[in-house]
Amino acid sequence: MTTKKRICTVIIVLVIVCAVCVGGFLVWKKTGKGGSKSSQKVYVQKVSSLNTASDFKLSNRSFLGVVEAQESVDVKYDSSKTVDEILVKNGDSVKKGDKLLTYDVEAINLQLEQAKLEVERLQNEIASNKNQIAELEKEKKNADQDAAVSYTTQILSLQSDNAKNEYDIKAKNVEIKKLEASTKNAYVTASIDGTVKNVKTVDKLQEDGGDVIMQITEEGDYRIKGRFNEQNSKDIMQGASVIVKSRLDDSTWKGEITSVDTSPQKNSGEDMYSYGSSDEMSQSSNYAFYVKPESFDGLMLGQHVLIEIDNGQDTSINKTGIWLYSDFICKDGKKNYVWAKNEDGKIEKRYVEIGQKDEDNGDCEIKSGLEKGDFIAYPDKSIEEGMTATTNEADVSVPPNDLDPNDNTDSDADNEGGDEDIAFDGSDEDGMAIDEDMLASMTDEEIEEYFNKLYGEEENAENADGENADAADADAAFAE
Repeated sequence: MTTKKRICTVIIVLVIVCAVCVGGFLVWKKTGKGGSKSSQKVYVQKVSSLNTASDFKLSNRSFLGVVEAQESVDVKYDSSKTVDEILVKNGDSVKKGDKLLTYDVEAINLQLEQAKLEVERLQNEIASNKNQIAELEKEKKNADQDAAVSYTTQILSLQSDNAKNEYDIKAKNVEIKKLEASTKNAYVTASIDGTVKNVKTVDKLQEDGGDVIMQITEEGDYRIKGRFNEQNSKDIMQGASVIVKSRLDDSTWKGEITSVDTSPQKNSGEDMYSYGSSDEMSQSSNYAFYVKPESFDGLMLGQHVLIEIDNGQDTSINKTGIWLYSDFICKDGKKNYVWAKNEDGKIEKRYVEIGQKDEDNGDCEIKSGLEKGDFIAYPDKSIEEGMTATTNEADVSVPPNDLDPNDNTDSDADNEGGDEDIAFDGSDEDGMAIDEDMLASMTDEEIEEYFNKLYGEEENAENADGENADAADADAAFAE
């Protein structure tokens, strides 16, 4: 065999091997890891578990709440004062700022006079000491060394007494200011509107030893207590309008946030508001706010509700039947469909009819085409009809992605710098047709004979030169 023929044979074999590899790669890429469509598994979920019309889902704008009894405030008295008169009795309705009891002003005035007299006495003592110090200073100048030491000791003692008296005067002045304020506010007022309960007499107070003389329960039977944390605290403010939603049906109530408690609330494992791990660094502190609805009709003590800030959203949509998030819906021209599991456990296009849409919540009504017991898959561009449906996420072979489910373009076209499809048209570099199937079944001798016929005229013209080429020329030609 001539050197030229050997070179051609090697090139042809390499071309065939490349063709087979490229063909295998394209088949693997088309079917996904070499498997058939039927062997590819797609994760599906039950429609009833995705139904936004029946399932409770807490949005970022919602807060959990519970109907509870109205606030009850303890009214405490100053045990350092003497109660003169209790102005209310059990069952009385009071407004914020109304007087509840008065203190004995005469006793306060007596204490005030005593404090002022004590200040005056201390001031006189300081003046007397200063006069004594001045006299001692004069005598010290004329005294001998031993007597001067005695004078110095007396002067230092008087100066120390004056320093103490000046401190006592400051303390008494603070006491006087408090007593003067007490004479002006010699009473206790109500901090909220409500009804007076559990009023105690002075004798009962002394017997119990406590400082709570009565309680005031806020007007109305109920209120709604909600909770928030640091992440959503910007939405909660006193006076904000809210919408209260029942978790039992479609009932709603409008209301207003009446107060916000910025003290961290107790967070226990059994608390319906608790969440997160037990690690203090990973938990979020909860705070309480209170809502007064326009009406309590239909609300019960202990009922759990959802509270949303009223931003003018539409609350008139009555969601019944099947509602799905719009992300599950794909477009086929003017038709809508979902990827659903059929009776054989395979994925199919299931055309559905769309009804109402909730733009705020991002879901829509499915009027026909699906039942609550059906299973559907989240759209992915790699899903095709005939793939196997599975409810086990570990078995999924089609990876989920966040691409547009209605985008049917080839992902390779958008994958810059990635693998490109290699086109092999079955021709040699001169554009002459090559029968690949035939070459794959031929022996080396048959391939050589085939190409001798294919390139016969060119080989005859150059045969003589090829036979006379030396080894160096042959190696150079082979390398090229």
